[in-house]
Amino acid sequence: MKKSDFITYISEKHTISKVEAEKVIDMFTSYIIGALGECNELSLIGFGNFSVSKVDARAGRNPQTGAIVQIPAYNQVRFKVGKKMKEAVN
Repeated sequence: MKKSDFITYISEKHTISKVEAEKVIDMFTSYIIGALGECNELSLIGFGNFSVSKVDARAGRNPQTGAIVQIPAYNQVRFKVGKKMKEAVN
C-alpha cells in the first residue's frame, strides 16, 4: 500500500476529506521522526514500539575491490511489533 492508497483508505473509513487524512498521516509520521530524532522511545500499545539503538563503528569490505573500509557508528531505528498487530498478521 502506498501513501496515496492509505490516504484514500483513511478518508473513506473515517468520512473525512483526503486533505484532512493526509494531514493526520503527516502529523503522525513527523511526530515519530521528531521523537526518534531526540532518541526517545515511542510505544503504541497493541501496534508496537519504535526505538533507537546505537550501532558501533566497524570495518567493512568493498565488494568490488576487496579493500577494507571503515563504517562509522550510527543510530538505527528499531520497531518491535505489538501483540494485536502480531495476532492480526498471523
